[in-house]
Amino acid sequence: MKTTTQKNQKQTVLITGASGGIGYELVKLFAREGYNLVLIARNGEKLVQIAQELNQRYSIAVKVITKDLSNPASPEEIFQELQQEKISVDILVNNAGFAIYGLFNETDLNTELQMLQVNMVSLTHLTKLFLKDMVKQGYGRIMNVASTAAFQPGPLMAVYFATKAYVLSFSEAIANELEGTGVTVTTLCPGPTESGFQQRAAMEDSKIVNGKKLMNAETVARIGYTSLMEGKTVVITGIKNKILAASVRFGTRKTIAKIVRNMQETVTSDQ
Repeated sequence: MKTTTQKNQKQTVLITGASGGIGYELVKLFAREGYNLVLIARNGEKLVQIAQELNQRYSIAVKVITKDLSNPASPEEIFQELQQEKISVDILVNNAGFAIYGLFNETDLNTELQMLQVNMVSLTHLTKLFLKDMVKQGYGRIMNVASTAAFQPGPLMAVYFATKAYVLSFSEAIANELEGTGVTVTTLCPGPTESGFQQRAAMEDSKIVNGKKLMNAETVARIGYTSLMEGKTVVITGIKNKILAASVRFGTRKTIAKIVRNMQETVTSDQ
């Protein structure tokens, strides 16, 4: 990992979903490297606590903005607040996202509409808002956090898998458009990761996570950070996840859906 430089001390990183999991681990990595930070999450109390910890350990500026990205107005409100304070964002990390587990005809519609807003619409909106200035200045980095779910359909998490497929496709496309501008776009595709994600999705009993040793958020964040700095376009964390993502090319979409369905089913008492 590169050492802190005078250049990056002057740069600012905006991270959504910064209060826990992969987002929080990314916050710590950027702080150690001397970047100023803008932290976005719903849990304002936790963000303030994180900011206080960072201010005590590092000579950086940390701004906290409490926003729920399921609110369509949030991206514009974040952008305008930073514009008013003349804070320029050099690196944008769209990490916020969540899932819901269950059969599509039984899951809650309002929760899924919120998921679409957070995972896709707010991510796209924030990227649109901050990208223009990055291109103008001839420098910038964007990390969009997708998932290995992006590579196949996902029965029992149908909407979540579809949102991550969007993130991957969108990010790869604009990465191509931005070649030669000085702005890079990296899509981080982790597999199941130790965090609060599974609990929020109510999927702790699914076979894909129950009793499994999951990659920890710190490792995922470090891989993502390094890949972002290297300007890589798509990054899948872990050998097993890379193999699984590549294997979808060797079966029909219907067969892959059946395999994923089996992996996602709830563990039964006789197993």
